[in-house]
Amino acid sequence: MSTSTSTMDHEKPEVVSPRVYEYLSEATRSPVSPDIEYPRSPSLDEPGNVDERKDLKGESVWRVLGERHINMIAFSGTIGNGLFLGCGTSLAVAGAGGSVLSYVLMGTVISSIISSLCEMTALMPVNAPVMEFPRRFLDRGVGFAVGWMFAYAVLAADELVAVSNTIKFRYDDGRTYLNWSTGNNVDNAVWISLFLVIVIVINMFPVRVFGELEYIFGCIKITFIVMLIMLMLILGIMKPRADAYYTQTIGSRYWDSPYSFFNPTYHVKDEDGNLQRDIKGTLGTFLAMWTTIVHAIFAYVGMDIIASTAAESKSLADAESMKMGARKINIRIITLYALAMLTVSFVVPRDHPFINGKAQSVGAKSPFIIAVVEAGIPSAAHFFNAIFVFSSFTCAINSMYVASRVLHTLALQDQTGPEFITRRLRACRSGVPIRAVLVTAAMMLIGYMGRTGTPGERLSELASNCTVTFLIVYTAVCATYLSFFKTLEDVKLYGNTSESQAAMYDRDHPRYPYKSHGQWLKAAYGMVACLILLIFNGVTAFLEDPFDTRRFIASYIGIPVFILLILGYKIRRHGFRFHQWGPERSNDLRNTIQASSETRKGKLEFPDNGFTKDNGRIFVNWIWVWLK
Repeated sequence: MSTSTSTMDHEKPEVVSPRVYEYLSEATRSPVSPDIEYPRSPSLDEPGNVDERKDLKGESVWRVLGERHINMIAFSGTIGNGLFLGCGTSLAVAGAGGSVLSYVLMGTVISSIISSLCEMTALMPVNAPVMEFPRRFLDRGVGFAVGWMFAYAVLAADELVAVSNTIKFRYDDGRTYLNWSTGNNVDNAVWISLFLVIVIVINMFPVRVFGELEYIFGCIKITFIVMLIMLMLILGIMKPRADAYYTQTIGSRYWDSPYSFFNPTYHVKDEDGNLQRDIKGTLGTFLAMWTTIVHAIFAYVGMDIIASTAAESKSLADAESMKMGARKINIRIITLYALAMLTVSFVVPRDHPFINGKAQSVGAKSPFIIAVVEAGIPSAAHFFNAIFVFSSFTCAINSMYVASRVLHTLALQDQTGPEFITRRLRACRSGVPIRAVLVTAAMMLIGYMGRTGTPGERLSELASNCTVTFLIVYTAVCATYLSFFKTLEDVKLYGNTSESQAAMYDRDHPRYPYKSHGQWLKAAYGMVACLILLIFNGVTAFLEDPFDTRRFIASYIGIPVFILLILGYKIRRHGFRFHQWGPERSNDLRNTIQASSETRKGKLEFPDNGFTKDNGRIFVNWIWVWLK
């Protein structure tokens, strides 16, 4: 084991009072335990001076990603089949207004989670913050479990299944026939294998190259979704083309009677899509909204990638890069999702047969494709489906990236099994944990389970499994923030830190990296919302007759797995000495950073009055800061 490994956090004494470290000399003393000296050099929680070392071989990743790379990696990793392929189900189940409201409501939940995670990451940029912070502020067993839940590459596998399903495109409504013969004639396993190899190769690239590719991918996606929103708006208000399916402007037809804001009827269907019964009235509306809310949260999965890139960001010298990244990803994703759902709800009715189970392919279920076909632009449907394939493929790239970095961090903390395995998983070449990437790829082989079944059936089950996994992770993140917030408050009670050190933990200090007003309330809101969603996300399995066992397992399997991981950690560490199974956390506040200036990035302040050259320059720079 390397020398640096011996200084890892999991070797420190187990305490629950805040551990505050000041780097003032070659060896410093903890304000909590003055008799104990701590070396100045950082631990493996945050490798020091990574960007300058850049060893070809080693155990550290390289800090080479710029702010624009980080923003687009997070954006590209979020925009995928959750929106393009899943919004049709949302529209069919909840109705026009209900589907839009669901995306907005879940947007507030995910925004609360991301701002909680990114405030901690902005103050303490560490490897794999999604698992590291629960380990520090909740319990090491919880951090271990969250890490393995995150490293389990089910999201990447889900995206590969989405690619293999989407590429088998066929649209036949009796008037328009569209078919990708190559996609339909080749087995799903071939497509999964082909794209898995490409995903692995791209993740092997040096991080700088990977970042540039992701920036290009993100730019393509953001351009497409903006174009998509504008096109849906135009189709809703323009005079119909000669070959359109309708002869009058659509306008608000699908929001007016006999349609309504909410869908008053919930249709109970079996796993083959056959209607069993209808639940009407208030209960039907509630069930429709609830089901759609669960669908909507999956569309937002991936926004946490913004924090996962912290260890490879060269912009973290500027502590505000995480703040700006978090705010930009929240604004961009939530706004674009809500607008996309809103505009498409005006041009496709909730009772369209293709979004209610009659489509011949996954792509045909997309209301965006339905909209352009019925508007008389069938050629656009081919382009749209190609972009959907591209979106799912690039999401798989990002998901493998995140999972491999979490696995690498687990190896750095000796939490990946025997030493001969752990040593190899820690190894990096050109800043890329090659073997961690390959092991992540091996876990993605679960995607081959999605090659059978009706179109989208296995995809839906994998999506349910992804949803419950991330709801567990997000619940842990919010709970972690509440503990972190309490730790910052407790630090003020010690009164034995230097003035400069105390300022780092003061959320009211003008150079505190990232403060969102009422953040502890947002964290509590996010935690409660995720817990409720976690407990009741599989309620539809109980409505079917007979009971839908497959759906139930897909919706809840993550919960016992999470508990077993925690129990496994406790047993391995303490055996069956249950009195030692209490919370193990360090409340460690090491490696904090501050904003370099009290003038905050992203805030518009004009130096002069009126229209001047300097004011114009400041305004253009402000626009660029929010766009890049």
